Amino acid sequence: MSRVLALWCPDWPAVAAAAAADLPPTHPVAVTSGNRVIACSAPARADGVRRGLRRRESQARCPRLHVVTADPDRDARLFEPVASAVDAVAPGVEVLRPGLVVLSARGVARYFGSEEAAAERLVDQVSAVGVECQVGIADQLSTAVIAARRATLVPPGEGAAFLAPLPMRELAAEPSLAAPHRGELVDLLHRLGLRTIGSFAGLSAGDVASRFGTDAVLAHRAARGEPERPPSGRSLPPDLEVEERCDPVIERVDAAAFAGRALAEKLHRTLSDAAVACTRLSISASTGNGEQLSRIWRCAEPLTPEATADRVRWQLDGWLTGRSEKRPTAGIAVLRLEPVEVVAAGALQLGLWGGVGDQDERARRALVRVQGLLGGEAVQVGVLSGGRGPAERITLLPLGDELIPRNDPSEPWPGTLPEPAPAAVLTAYPEVWMSDERGMAVTVTERGVFSAPPARLRWGSREWAVCGWAGPWPVDERWWDPPAARTAARAQVLLEESRALLVICTAGRWAVEGIYE
Repeated sequence: MSRVLALWCPDWPAVAAAAAADLPPTHPVAVTSGNRVIACSAPARADGVRRGLRRRESQARCPRLHVVTADPDRDARLFEPVASAVDAVAPGVEVLRPGLVVLSARGVARYFGSEEAAAERLVDQVSAVGVECQVGIADQLSTAVIAARRATLVPPGEGAAFLAPLPMRELAAEPSLAAPHRGELVDLLHRLGLRTIGSFAGLSAGDVASRFGTDAVLAHRAARGEPERPPSGRSLPPDLEVEERCDPVIERVDAAAFAGRALAEKLHRTLSDAAVACTRLSISASTGNGEQLSRIWRCAEPLTPEATADRVRWQLDGWLTGRSEKRPTAGIAVLRLEPVEVVAAGALQLGLWGGVGDQDERARRALVRVQGLLGGEAVQVGVLSGGRGPAERITLLPLGDELIPRNDPSEPWPGTLPEPAPAAVLTAYPEVWMSDERGMAVTVTERGVFSAPPARLRWGSREWAVCGWAGPWPVDERWWDPPAARTAARAQVLLEESRALLVICTAGRWAVEGIYE
């Protein structure tokens, strides 16, 4: 029986955020997404911070809390030294996600003498790079991951007994091993009275298969400790492998990411022709000095082209930025992607119009082709940024680059335009004339109010009656830096014919900043 070893780094998104900010391990850190905490460090939990809390509530509980937004690229980039440390003493490491790796326990246990000795050696190896971790060993992959969360070595054949008393939520605790909606399944089973994994495992396989979806069948097999696909023991034949020779060699992360996106597209065309989809991917690179770099990524579901490109970018970023001990001494000369494990293409859901993925995925592939013709800067996407006006809250970045906003949107921005945001944001700022009932110009006074109620608005040759307005909202930016200082005021105006505009007044002159629909 091939045993599985899982190595888990607790609270990895928070650990990576602390490392990126050069904070000590004792400083409380929280990572947020959608204004809610999704990960926090042990010091933060000691002060009452919990997953699911709103950002403001978490800061109220822990005033010195360091809060950052979720960044998968940062998590993957900073995890490369950990993966390299494990790979140095236990080759064959597979990355499930940043913060969690698995490998076959047989070889490492034989090399170090026992599973206990291997677990201790790996913990020491990871500690040497300044990261805490826990190791779990079991017969099956999902059991080993759950065991790693408890730093437990499950005896052979005792997987089901180990899982039986644990709460049902453990089956959905690891997103890299579960379908996206596993949490909904666990909630349903909990409402049906199944509180522990053992109670779920006690159901017959036929009852589960006839009443629930495919993911429930996989969860049921995991609950019973039944065989799952183990870490890879051998590679597939090289007929599905794709390779890109880089001339000149690639030394910058952005150039490597661009090459990785193109190679991911090429790989998925090859897989599509073979009617298969990849669930375990080997990313390899050869440098100009002949150095060989390799890492295996494993996924719960078949990889899409975008998911493949993300993993290639993460891995190349980790190698080229020198965060790994195996930092190459020369640029990347050859980049290679090889499917280590594939499934039938039916496992990757087809889109409405055919092909892999939905309409958004097809559009993304078309844009990547445009980048290949016109260059990386030719296609840009917007990411929410910090700012007061609608244009300031958008940071444009080349498609596929790391989505880092110019300014942190989670920071306070006094004078921010309230909802709703305009449907169209104008960059030319066309001037308009706004007047009162007497035809006199309407401006914004030093008190931040209209000089008179707006009655008419003229834009070029068109003129409308003003039916209503909101604001104005004064903006006084960078008053401490006279050359860059700006004083302005925004207002929303509702015109006849159901038209609505966002206008901004600067130095007594009005301009259109956005259009509402």
